[in-house]
Amino acid sequence: MQSSSNLAHKTLDAHQRLNEHYGVQPIRGYSDPMHELIGTILSHRTTHANEVMAYRTMRERFPNWEQVRDAPLPDLIDAIRSANYPEIKAPYIQNLLTHLFRETGQANIDFLGELSTEDAMIWLTNLPGIGMKTATILLLFKFQKPVLPVDTHVHRVTQRLGLIGPKVSAEKAHTILLSYLPLDALVLFNFHKHFYWHGQRICTWYFPKCSECVLQTMCDYYQSGGTPVLSSTPIRKKPAK
Repeated sequence: MQSSSNLAHKTLDAHQRLNEHYGVQPIRGYSDPMHELIGTILSHRTTHANEVMAYRTMRERFPNWEQVRDAPLPDLIDAIRSANYPEIKAPYIQNLLTHLFRETGQANIDFLGELSTEDAMIWLTNLPGIGMKTATILLLFKFQKPVLPVDTHVHRVTQRLGLIGPKVSAEKAHTILLSYLPLDALVLFNFHKHFYWHGQRICTWYFPKCSECVLQTMCDYYQSGGTPVLSSTPIRKKPAK
């Protein structure tokens, strides 16, 4: 097993290669923190286009957050139907809004920018239905807090590279990977975006395009011949002839 210092060096090396491959991106998120928060809930296990459509339809039918909170549940489910699992996401959204109005009197989370990173994370993850991934995306994208979101793509790619162990969960990966990187929002944003894109485009779930990968020479998965030994890596099936 590699030492923490070696893994940190490897992590930074991979980050630099993807910076060169994809280009350094400025930090961009939705202008409204509430849009970022609700949009992140809608984005789970669906495409960006579907998330955008679901959010737009929801706000067209229910122009203010009180109306979203109080909408008949079947109507809200129908409004966000373009996002996958609307029957799960709609109650989450309404429970979250109910909690926000009860605790703060409004659907406004701008105050998170004034909190420390730790306090903002604690406050967010105490909300119903808000986990580590949603909280870190909001805090990094909107408030430029030094946190690192780990979604399924980031998790898969970093496991295949060997930056985290085969049994490390996405929850634990947030802390481990963050310890290898500078606590700089721009660095962390680009690490997240580039590994996310790489997982979507190159290091895909089935049939990763290893021949096109700029991380090939440092990848444990590739060096092992594509052996499915990592917890997030399924056995690759041969395409039907």
